This record gives sequence, C-alpha cells and structure tokens, in this order.
Amino acid sequence: MENNDNNFISRGCRCAPRPNTTRQDELHAHSCTKLNVFNWLEDVKPPRNFPTRELVEVRFKNSRKDFFMVPEDLQLEEGDIVAVEASPGHDIGIVTITGEIVKLQLKNKKIDIHTTEFKKVYRKAKVSDIEKWVAAVNQETTTMHGSRKIASSLKLEMKISDVEYQGDKTKAIFYYTADERVDFRELIKVLAESFNVRIEMRQIGMRQEASRLGGIGSCGRELCCSTWLTNFRSVSTNAARTQQLSLNPQKLAGQCSKLKCCINYENDCYLDTLKDHPDTSAPLKTKKGRAFHQKTDILRNIMYYTYEDSPSNFIGVSTERVKYIIGQNKKNILPEALEDQKIADFVAEPKESKGYEEDSLTRFDKPASQKRRRKKSRPRKK
Repeated sequence: MENNDNNFISRGCRCAPRPNTTRQDELHAHSCTKLNVFNWLEDVKPPRNFPTRELVEVRFKNSRKDFFMVPEDLQLEEGDIVAVEASPGHDIGIVTITGEIVKLQLKNKKIDIHTTEFKKVYRKAKVSDIEKWVAAVNQETTTMHGSRKIASSLKLEMKISDVEYQGDKTKAIFYYTADERVDFRELIKVLAESFNVRIEMRQIGMRQEASRLGGIGSCGRELCCSTWLTNFRSVSTNAARTQQLSLNPQKLAGQCSKLKCCINYENDCYLDTLKDHPDTSAPLKTKKGRAFHQKTDILRNIMYYTYEDSPSNFIGVSTERVKYIIGQNKKNILPEALEDQKIADFVAEPKESKGYEEDSLTRFDKPASQKRRRKKSRPRKK
C-alpha cells in the first residue's frame, strides 16, 4: 500500500480514489471504518403516502460524521463521493448510510429531524473535486510536521496531533493538546502565511488524541476509542480498587497516559456483587482463634482469612459461611473453626486433570497404533 493510500484509511477507504470516477464499489470499506453502521433496513422503503425528508450520513476523517439533506433530483447510494455544504466553501465526504436507518441514527444521537436545519448535499463529486481532495489529503502529513516545527520555534507548550484539510483545500483544522491555556494568535498568522489556507485550531483531550492516532492495546486488540467508543467516561482509581487491581500506573494507564477505559466495563458487575458481601473490618472469632480478612475473590464469592497465629496460611471461606460466623459471634457463640464441615460451603479445590498434561503440546495427538487400526477398519472401495 502506498503512502497516499494510508492517508485515506482514516476516512474509511481501502485506497486513494481514482479521479476518473465518482463512485467505486471497492473504495468504501466497512472493515477499516470507525463507528461503522450496518444498514439492516436497506430493503425497507418508506410508504408513498408519507413523504419524508431524504437524509444521508456522510463520513469525513476519523470519527467525524454529519447528516446532510439530499435534493429531490439527486439519488445517492452508500459509497458515493459527494460535495457537501461547509463553512466556508464545500467539503468532500463519502456516503455511509442512506434510507430509514438514518432516522434511527438521528434518534440515537438525540437530533430532532423536524427542528434541526441540516446542511445540504450539493452534488456528486466531479473529477476536479476528487483531484483537489486527493491533493489536500496527501498534504496533511507534511502540514502537520511543518506546524509542529513552527509551534516549537514560537515556544508554545502544545502538541499538534492531527491536521484535517477541507475537501476544497481552503481550510485546515489543526487538532492539538495542551495542559494549560495557549495563546496561539501568532501561530495562526504564521500557519496561514506558510500553508495559504484558512486556519481553525481545535483543542482535544488526551483520550481524543489517542482515538485519532489509534494503536494496539495491552489486550492485543485495537484501541476501543479508535474503533467504537465515543463516550469517554471518567475513570477513577476507586474502580481499580473495587476490582482489586494492582495500583501500578504502568499497567493501569493506556496509550493516552490516562486510566484505561476498560476498567469501567466490569465495575458495575463488581459493585453489584459486593452488595451481598459481609463486612471485612471485624475479625472472625472461632474456638481455634481469631481470623483476619486478607483478600476476596469477588466473582467467586470466596473470602480468604488467616488465623492470628498462622498469617501465611490462607483459608478460603464462602461468603455464606462468613455471614454465618458473624451472626454466631454477635450471639457470643464461637464456631469450631472457619473450615467447619457441617455447612456445605467449602471451597472446592480444582481437580487434577486426568490423562495428558495441560501444557503438553502433544495432548491432542493420537497414538500411531490408533491411526493404523482406523485405516484397517475402513472398507476398501471396489
């Protein structure tokens, strides 16, 4: 894949479009499109007696999408390259969804179809439009590196992470991150003179920067924020403590240097499970001695205690057994021990696997004698 093709992947394209055509079936790719929507209402047509406003969703760079109103004399399909209204001039994008599914997307994003003034689709992109669009996209990387040098020369405490050119090459959006407020009035003047375009500076957070740049997480998959995640909820260390994760910044931090968003995914499940767990602050009193809480396997409902005279011997006790002992202690009754056999709440140890070892690479291989027997038992073809 060539360098100019890489610049179009962020726009949901497999390769750079050819200027001699305005629509190519092999151009738009769902596999490399962030926030992709499957049009499961593609074959459903609106009733004739209820005419509706024809709207389409158009994709630009990364996760930037918008909805546009289509003129009555223009028929659009998924994958069409169109020229749409922008401020100022026009922009070039790719149609991602059409038809009834657009209304559901508007409802999902809480946009009122009757009161919102949508921008218009001007036309299908002409050859001259596509040529100018391709030239603008191929210039983004060079502009980004040049703008970083200019910001560094002006000694501005900011990082320009991405540049997006408008389709008509008259405007460029510079995405940057900064810890403090930055006075970039002088920077805008220098950038406008250097690149001869209208400049728009847009500040984004660390998480938004990671979503635009993309990458591979510690789980081996693409970053959630660069594929499907749009709602960046705040992540606190309390969620890590609830799940009993090691408070190691190197393990809990993502590529954005913030706490990983996936810490919140299972936090509600842990909180619901912890509601039924007994208090761990008070020790359990038995005839064998006092036992103190050490750790908890939350999802398995197992609590580990150690006796006062043997702190290295961890004993797994179910939450029901712990509640029973606490109730007996309130009545000034001391059970025999934590591991009382009268109540069937013991933690079963994992059974040893029979046969091949778990780590053996040849555990699925069959002996050669069995293969020979099978060959002999097969009837011969006449």
